[in-house]
Amino acid sequence: MVVVFALVALAVVGVLVTSNWYVWRRLFRDTTAGPGPVRRVGGAVIAGGWVLAVGALVAERAGAPFWLQQVLAWPGFLWMALSIYLLLALLAGEVVRPLLRRFLERGAVRRSGAEPPRPEATDQERIPAATAPAEQAEPAEPGGATEPPRSPGGPQSPEAPDSPLALPSRRLFVSRVVAGAAAAAAVGTVGYGTYGVLNGPSVKRVTVPLAKLPRAAHGYRIAVVSDIHLGPVLGRGFAQKVVDTINSTQPDLIAVVGDLVDGSVKDLGPAAAPLAGLRARDGAYFVTGNHEYFSGAEQWVEEVRRLGLLPLENARTELRHFDLAGVNDVAGEEEGQGPDYAKALGDRDRARACVLLAHQPVQIHDAVDHGVDLQLSGHTHGGQLWPGNLIAGAANPTLAGLERYGDTQLYVSRGAGAWGPPTRVGAESDVTVIELASRQA
Repeated sequence: MVVVFALVALAVVGVLVTSNWYVWRRLFRDTTAGPGPVRRVGGAVIAGGWVLAVGALVAERAGAPFWLQQVLAWPGFLWMALSIYLLLALLAGEVVRPLLRRFLERGAVRRSGAEPPRPEATDQERIPAATAPAEQAEPAEPGGATEPPRSPGGPQSPEAPDSPLALPSRRLFVSRVVAGAAAAAAVGTVGYGTYGVLNGPSVKRVTVPLAKLPRAAHGYRIAVVSDIHLGPVLGRGFAQKVVDTINSTQPDLIAVVGDLVDGSVKDLGPAAAPLAGLRARDGAYFVTGNHEYFSGAEQWVEEVRRLGLLPLENARTELRHFDLAGVNDVAGEEEGQGPDYAKALGDRDRARACVLLAHQPVQIHDAVDHGVDLQLSGHTHGGQLWPGNLIAGAANPTLAGLERYGDTQLYVSRGAGAWGPPTRVGAESDVTVIELASRQA
């Protein structure tokens, strides 16, 4: 196991080093005429950015002083996102680079008045008339000196060293254009994705029919929110935006399905305080996510209870028209607090509809075995940063949205916040209002 871990770690380090060397080369080495301060500053920026990023991750996991976490988090996590899109943009630039060079070459040839050689032409055909041997050239005027021979393409050849479009200059120009475009695209993407997170989640509405739901419950609204991730970046102001968004939907019930925080109650208690303002006719319920077990799950369960939320720790409550159950996250197994489906669901009346709160979509298989009608989950963030959706989709049965597994339906929220970089690309944050529909209506 140790050997496997070491090999994986070496592979990850190798990929990071190689990709960052490539980014430095395309952004700084290829855009400068020679060694100098620009290349050194570029190397320092890239290395320093990753020092901050790794420092932010380590500080959060190690429980470093909260002020230090905040100092490291913003620049470190934003650099992490920026480096991803710099790499992707520069790789895309490899397709543009030869096309731009060819365009400049043809433009230079047109300006020089010379015809580009045809690939199928013979060596004799490639010799312009003006480059005939000197003894065959006509004198400029009777008795005058003959015109000296010219090099192929004339003095304005695009390959001539004194041409403004000489090969070295052309390569430098292309590198600067591609690097500038890649940097602008990466900064714009990360900036827009960060603005989207900080601006708060949007509201998404989904209708879910349940066969066992009585007619009286037709139109019952459950506001589902997951992955708020309060921490050194997203704080009290963000929590208030989430609460305001949820309350604006006027739900009958609120379901907070895990990953509320990234940090201790001591550090983040004030940030979570706005949750006391959640309002729903049948109350607000909470289940743990994997990040709660990195942050002191027992303390957070007590804190959310103090704020007025009702924790469902492998438990069930019978509402007027259906059962609402919740199970702990699978990450709790290491602490002996994992999910217990028998405790939450074992003795219920299966003639009643049942909605289960479970943080991770992979818990759907146990939900199917226990006759759950609808499972509400989060965890995936919808991938958060494209193309992370490819990885998240491979690791989860459902990436986002509503899917059916036998007689059980699974809805996966993309989440309200973000982990690591406060940025989303291709996976907009949301609060989902599930409207239950009775087939008897």
